[in-house]
Amino acid sequence: MKEEIVRIQRDALARIAQASDRRGVEDARVAILGKKGELTLAQTGMKDVPREEKPAVGQLLNEARKAITEALDAKLEEVQAQADKAAVAGVDLTLPARSLPPGGLHPLTIVRDEAVRILRHMGFALADGPEIEDEFHCFDALNTPEDHPARNEKDTFYFDSGKLLRTHTSSVQIRSMEKQLPPVRVIAPGSAYRRDEIDATHLSAFNQLEGLYVDTDVSVGDLKGTLEYFLRALFGSGTEVRFRPHFFPFTEPSFEIDVKLKVDGQAPRWVEIAGCGMVDPNVFEAVDRELGLDPGAQARYTGLTGFAFGIGLDRLAMIRWGIRDIRALIENDVRFLAQFQ
Repeated sequence: MKEEIVRIQRDALARIAQASDRRGVEDARVAILGKKGELTLAQTGMKDVPREEKPAVGQLLNEARKAITEALDAKLEEVQAQADKAAVAGVDLTLPARSLPPGGLHPLTIVRDEAVRILRHMGFALADGPEIEDEFHCFDALNTPEDHPARNEKDTFYFDSGKLLRTHTSSVQIRSMEKQLPPVRVIAPGSAYRRDEIDATHLSAFNQLEGLYVDTDVSVGDLKGTLEYFLRALFGSGTEVRFRPHFFPFTEPSFEIDVKLKVDGQAPRWVEIAGCGMVDPNVFEAVDRELGLDPGAQARYTGLTGFAFGIGLDRLAMIRWGIRDIRALIENDVRFLAQFQ
């Protein structure tokens, strides 16, 4: 038995030394250490070795396996190094590396950062909230009745748990008022989701910038002045802006805001970019009720006034650069994105 183990080890080391590639090393490993390999079969013969010889034979087997395994590992490193050397044969390693084109910010990131900068300069603080919301913060607290179309499963993405993907960043209004005492002046950029049919001006996942200002004696004039200043600071002093009467459950009066989009080769056209209005008193009462405060002496917000607005960042990017189709912002076409580097 001892002589057989010594022979197997000698022949195995010779075969491994002759291997010239990874396949040859793997074939040697299987032939020697595999399930039907020579050393494996020899090890099964331990049951026939006399008891007094088993310790010596066992030690010899372990030493043989160790020597063969080390030889296989060393040979594998050797053939890999040879393969690596052959792969770069003829390559001039002194040549300078090819330069990679520089990256750049996405147009949505550019317009979001600039919008935030302008509004922070006007005294607004950043706020944030979850994208997976509950119905209270997304609808109930915002004075949206149960039969409103936005609460239908055809318009909103619901989870089995009853929670939903927020349909607007207006839910951050409620969470901000729950967290702090008035006055409140916050903006909340973020994603929103609706079951909209995707076309040149609509996406099912889009980006909004929500704004809220609550204090004493806040007026429609404050709302209009704030947004006109913001849009002209973003697009230029000659930007045409118009306010149209509209309806939103959480503001009264309410307006939609259009900005004239000018694209080379096309007639100028109005594009809706935002909804806004004075915060409905029912919203303030809902926040106070959620906080356990009664309207009156203990109320935190009841009796105050404020305005809110929600701006589509995707639409801002379209107007800023004259983009004809909103889908260009999500297609990741390098030819398109390279324009903004």
